[in-house]
Amino acid sequence: MTPMLGIMASSMRGLTVSGGTLFTSGGYNYRTFTAGGTLTVSGGTLACDIIVSAGGAGGSSGAGGAGGFLAFTSQTLSPAAYTVTIGGGGSQGDFDVQGGLGNDSQFGTLTLVKGGGGGGFVGAAGQTNGAAGGSGGGGAGSSGALKTGGSPTSGQGFAGGSNGSQLGSPFPSGGGGGATSTGGNASASTVSGNGGAGTNVYSTWLSATSLGVAGYINGGGGGGNYVNSGTAGSAGAGGGGAGSTSTRGSAGTVNTGSGAGGGKDSAGGAGGSGLVIVRYAA
Repeated sequence: MTPMLGIMASSMRGLTVSGGTLFTSGGYNYRTFTAGGTLTVSGGTLACDIIVSAGGAGGSSGAGGAGGFLAFTSQTLSPAAYTVTIGGGGSQGDFDVQGGLGNDSQFGTLTLVKGGGGGGFVGAAGQTNGAAGGSGGGGAGSSGALKTGGSPTSGQGFAGGSNGSQLGSPFPSGGGGGATSTGGNASASTVSGNGGAGTNVYSTWLSATSLGVAGYINGGGGGGNYVNSGTAGSAGAGGGGAGSTSTRGSAGTVNTGSGAGGGKDSAGGAGGSGLVIVRYAA
């Protein structure tokens, strides 16, 4: 259910709000930021709700985790200029290169929202666990040991999946964590883990601003298989990238904070950038 807005708390006489891209729908204004900027409030106080999504992580063999997600309801903003930071998606991984961490997002001085954890790699240097982040990255495929998913940031996302002790060729890997569920573990010797699901609680906001994927954001990526066989992990709802067994994993969708899929030879996709939306009475 979409949170209620404290409309009566705003000092509306002479109130001016600027910054971002303005959408109006269903009696609300939505100020949307898909790149860094400033929200400026003048002439009174603004009662609003704010959602903040950090950048998703890149995949390698294991999938990238979604960026962290937080909602700040019933905020009262005094007249001031508020800096908005939008986290970019993490870089794609490769042989001996872990998927890059997603970058952090923030509105003003509210809690920092952490970028997603990169997926683990398979390479000459060995095999690695998924990295920690807003949601954790998926553990790499492995020839000899369990590779765990990365841990999440408390209250911002879920852990990545592991390779499930499914050892050896085709080296299945774990899915990236999402905003509402853990990334899947490799479930068989040839089957990689699926991405964790994102959140659709704010689907009306996303519809009003033409953002998100089918009403979701912050999905985890699907795990890849290191060699060309088996079944890759599917993308988590919310813009996560699908894993691959034959090519580079798919990128996370831009401005959804979603993680990328893992791929063949540890060639993962890049993570999706984040967003910030401020909603208040029209």
